[in-house]
Amino acid sequence: MIFYFDFRQWTRLLRVAWREPHPAGRRRMLVRLLVLVPLVASFHAVCFFLDGVLFPSLHRVHVRGPVFLVGHARSGTTLLHRLMSRDAERFSSFRLYEMYFPSLLQKKAIRALAAFDRRALGGCFERRVRAWEAKRYGKTQDIHAMGLTQPEEDDFLFYWSCASGTWMLKLPAMGELDFYHLDRERERKRRRVQRFYADCIRRQLALNGADRIHLCKAPHFAGRVASLIESFPDARIVVTMRSPHETIPSLLKLMKVGYTLRGWDAPRMARSLGVLAAQSFHTYRHPLEVLARHPEIRHAIVDYRELVSEPKRSVAAVYRALGIPVSAGYEAVLDEEQKRARRHESGHSYSLAEFGLDAGAIERELAALFERYQWRRSPESDGHAGG
Repeated sequence: MIFYFDFRQWTRLLRVAWREPHPAGRRRMLVRLLVLVPLVASFHAVCFFLDGVLFPSLHRVHVRGPVFLVGHARSGTTLLHRLMSRDAERFSSFRLYEMYFPSLLQKKAIRALAAFDRRALGGCFERRVRAWEAKRYGKTQDIHAMGLTQPEEDDFLFYWSCASGTWMLKLPAMGELDFYHLDRERERKRRRVQRFYADCIRRQLALNGADRIHLCKAPHFAGRVASLIESFPDARIVVTMRSPHETIPSLLKLMKVGYTLRGWDAPRMARSLGVLAAQSFHTYRHPLEVLARHPEIRHAIVDYRELVSEPKRSVAAVYRALGIPVSAGYEAVLDEEQKRARRHESGHSYSLAEFGLDAGAIERELAALFERYQWRRSPESDGHAGG
């Protein structure tokens, strides 16, 4: 049981950080990469090894029929994940802190310390963690709700391995570094990454219940759907669909806020955001292309508009497509969600022009999807699929 570390990406990150002209940013990244990453990754490697010694039953845990929620960021993957996570007797997911501490030994130790804090210290440490959490994530909560104990993207598992797309938020170097296109990598690397991922899932199942189904939300995994199927032949895939006129500027806004908070200069941000916008077309098309090549894979396509307005019907359709029965207890949960359902009205307005995006170009690139889902076209475009 070996902890995966991407030495090649680590050295690439170091080269990019070393050339960074922004002094504070360069210093911050070099300290993180040269001090924190080696220390934490080494600690995780030791704990990963100890897992196999201390928990021999871990070897008998198998990942069966995992469910992967993919799709463009801001397309409803978080909403669907949190709805399905409420089927707690069936599914197992990672909470954010559990991905930063991926070994079974670490997870059990943290849970034991948390129980001791609540029982003997009146939740003293929990209050401090909550205060840090509010400070750390408070500025972006209205764009993307986030917390240490909330279910989050499985991609965070790869952060201390230097193989997570999260590094793109800390360093605007899209185009110089690529954490997304795993399906294009050499077979050896794909297998190493996916073997580590499967080991992390097995640890989580050992913690939450070996009979449960792993439920993953990871928009970033749209670039590795083929690798997921290769590693988990019984995988079930769910793709969320929302108009790119909404998702692309929303994602770029989120990234821009993160870059701005870290003090990155405007030209660097613009270049990186431009690469991310271009990558969006692949994010929309690639999962559907892979699924078309694998008709044996159970899958579902979810329309975001139906998900927010008719969550019970939408989730029930996903369960049917994946061959999962809806229990009486979870049906009651869905009834509750349906009562609260309303047509989603975002409190934010995202402009394509703010990021130099051409609505017509987006509609031409994704013409088939605009036609299939009858997404509203921009009045600035000519309204024709072929342009």
